[in-house]
Amino acid sequence: MTTRDDDRQVDLPTLVNEIEGHLLIAATRQEGQEAAARFSARLDWLMSHQQAEVERQFAAEHLALARASWQRTAARGAELRAEYEAKYRRLKGRLTAVCLTLVATTVPLTLLVLAPLRR
Repeated sequence: MTTRDDDRQVDLPTLVNEIEGHLLIAATRQEGQEAAARFSARLDWLMSHQQAEVERQFAAEHLALARASWQRTAARGAELRAEYEAKYRRLKGRLTAVCLTLVATTVPLTLLVLAPLRR
């Protein structure tokens, strides 16, 4: 796929992933701001500028925690992928060995069984 302004190639799955990422971050920021507002509303003794600072810090911490959680999830996903790919390679190797063994034993046995019939 190319853009209209120039001939650069656009990888559609990558573009979709980037858009999803931006939407996820925007939703998390909004969620953090709403949670911060609910939290600071209970601190009615704070002055408005103090309340705004508490909300800002709360929202920033919420986003940082979400980002750390996403990074842990992505790292675990990469670990699982590597683990399953290794298992798949081992199983594929075993299956190949079994198939080759079957062929290696079936062909000579077939030739032995058919040899008397050829005479």
